[in-house]
Amino acid sequence: MRLTRQTNYAMRILMYCAANNDRLSRIPEIATAYSVSELFLFKILQPLVENGLVETVRGRNGGVRLGRAAEAISLFDVVRVTEESFAMAECFENDAAECPLVDSCALNSALREALNAFFAVLARYTIADMVAARPNVRNLLGIDMLERRAPAA
Repeated sequence: MRLTRQTNYAMRILMYCAANNDRLSRIPEIATAYSVSELFLFKILQPLVENGLVETVRGRNGGVRLGRAAEAISLFDVVRVTEESFAMAECFENDAAECPLVDSCALNSALREALNAFFAVLARYTIADMVAARPNVRNLLGIDMLERRAPAA
C-alpha cells in the first residue's frame, strides 16, 4: 500500500506541531521546514481541522496547534482522514460484481487481512512516538532557530 503525498505531509504537519508544542505553529514556517508550498499545506490542513486533529487560531498572531495531545493521535487516525481509498485491488471496489469469484475469493480475503494488519500497526504508533524517535527533531525542523530569532515578549 502506498500512502498519498497528502497523508505524508499531514503527518509532517502534526509532527511539526507536536515538536513545537509550546507555541503556535505557522504555515509559512512549516512550509519552509519541509520545502513545500504554503498552498499545498493549507489544502491538507482542512481535513485535519475538520476531524479535530489540528486547531486553528486566527488573527495576526494566529497559527495552528494540535487539536489533542500528540500521544492521542495515532498514525491510523491521520491515514483514515487523509486517504480517499483503501482499495488494494480492483475487487475491493463497489463495482467488483463482474468477477465470478467476488464472494469467495481467497485473494480478496488475503488482501483484506494484510490491510487490517497495516492499520493495526499504524494504530500502535502516535505522533508523539514519531517526534520522540528523533531527539533533535526541533533542530532539524528549524524550530530552535525560530525561537532564538523571536523577540522577547
